[in-house]
Amino acid sequence: MTFDAKKLEALAAAHDKWKATTLKTTLEKMPERRKTFITQSSVPVERVYTPLDIADLDYTRDLGDPGVYPFTRGIHASGYRAKPWTMRIFAGFGTAEETNARYKYLIDQGNMGLSVAFDLPTLMGYDTDAPEALGEFGSCGVAVSSLKDMELLFDGIPLGEISTSMTINSPAAILWAFYIATAEKQGVDKARLRGTLQNDILKEYIAQKEFIFPPLPSMRLVTDTIEYGTRHMPEWNTISISGYHIREAGSTAVQELAFTLADGLEYVRWGLQRGLDIDEFAPRLSFFFNVHNDFFEEIAKLRAARRIWAREMRETFGAKNPRSWLCRFHTQTAGVSLTAQQPEINLMRVTLQALAAVLGGTQSLHTNSMDEALALPSEHAVTLALRTQQIILEESGVSYTIDPLGGSYYLEKLTNQTEAAVYDYFRRIEQFGGVIPALEAGFFQQEIADASYRHQREVDENARYIIGVNRFNDNTPITIPLLQMDPDGYKRQCARLQALRLERDNAAVGSALNGLRAACAGTHNVMPYLINAAKAYATLSEITDVMREVFGVYHEPIQI
Repeated sequence: MTFDAKKLEALAAAHDKWKATTLKTTLEKMPERRKTFITQSSVPVERVYTPLDIADLDYTRDLGDPGVYPFTRGIHASGYRAKPWTMRIFAGFGTAEETNARYKYLIDQGNMGLSVAFDLPTLMGYDTDAPEALGEFGSCGVAVSSLKDMELLFDGIPLGEISTSMTINSPAAILWAFYIATAEKQGVDKARLRGTLQNDILKEYIAQKEFIFPPLPSMRLVTDTIEYGTRHMPEWNTISISGYHIREAGSTAVQELAFTLADGLEYVRWGLQRGLDIDEFAPRLSFFFNVHNDFFEEIAKLRAARRIWAREMRETFGAKNPRSWLCRFHTQTAGVSLTAQQPEINLMRVTLQALAAVLGGTQSLHTNSMDEALALPSEHAVTLALRTQQIILEESGVSYTIDPLGGSYYLEKLTNQTEAAVYDYFRRIEQFGGVIPALEAGFFQQEIADASYRHQREVDENARYIIGVNRFNDNTPITIPLLQMDPDGYKRQCARLQALRLERDNAAVGSALNGLRAACAGTHNVMPYLINAAKAYATLSEITDVMREVFGVYHEPIQI
């Protein structure tokens, strides 16, 4: 795709003439509606793009065919023509029984994989009836305080036949143990289980702040899960390196990609230090990206992600297996872009974002519901969110050809710009001595805070419009139905926990927790001990308290 030098010179002269004549005349009659045009990440957008912007683009080096290194155009040679992306609607609220009913409903409606949202106490390692959990039951996800809850959550759902994603981080290894034990109760060998554990603790310190233990023991736990999955669960993705929450915290698209890939490279280093071969575990690493409103910027981000990851795996870490080079990712439409004002128009935002994810080559997609700025999704809203994906797949035609925007002067230029900016961040992170020193110094946090402030200032100054917020405001009362949870769910959950503590073999619980304590204090992989504790029906708080005792808890340093 390299262009002839003489033709480029002639094109440049013709383009200059166009600006001095046709464009100048047009602008005199009809000035542009803004002084500057910028992407969602405040990157300037030129009026028009030409071959001059991608003059040094080499098709084989920079793009390649789909399914071929560097995978810019996609990781599968047949794109979505053979296998559609997985439609995986994120769901969880209240009790395990309520969420179980939602899962069965979604499966009936065509949902292809399950994705578990846990409530805040669960995310922080507390039982529902712990004093620290008061008032937080089931409000942002489902409460899972023991193996009993996990059994109810997947009651009647064959775990050997469906893949499950679990958005859990600090106590990820514990919830995974609950899941593995639940599958065993169903008679499903863990080697057959398919799914993904988010398990990305680095982005918790960077952005989401749902951490429990200090960075080093937390990284040890992540590495234990990677090792255990590599040895015993070949179909499971033991980590989903997540840029989603980095973006939700206010980062730009470039920051999201750079910080996520930097975290991924750090997990690779820890796996290698554990003694694993790169080609043993890299094929099961996966990613999770946000897809925001800026259509082309998001597509460029996803294309750049594949190219950068493939290059780093092959050239920096020496991976030989082509599957190790693949940047496989789930995407979710941008929750932070949803507005409480005029919530129905969130349907249009989500549609554009979902379309960008598909054109960017995602392997899996969650579409947010229109009511999520107000409450957890209602059944009606979540159905519309799923139907959005189904219409894109079955009616739009965009899945018929692979990377249909590939070769666009603008998209290729934006992809190259994104890649260059990511490598600039890599260099800055390395100047701190790596990811953990950089996060301890507050580098990531400050970069995100600055970007978030800049974006909000642009909105406040009407340099950036949000429909329904600072443009086309409408004070019409909200009329859409919102989800109502079972008001007795909290009481039933607490009663179940109390009964569990009385009915189980508490001697077996004590023995299992003692074994876990010794494993945490030593160097053994903790996963077998966590599974033993889960099978004994030790609760989430009991298990986490043992780990808090051994590892300590983390308090983020105050940045001045």
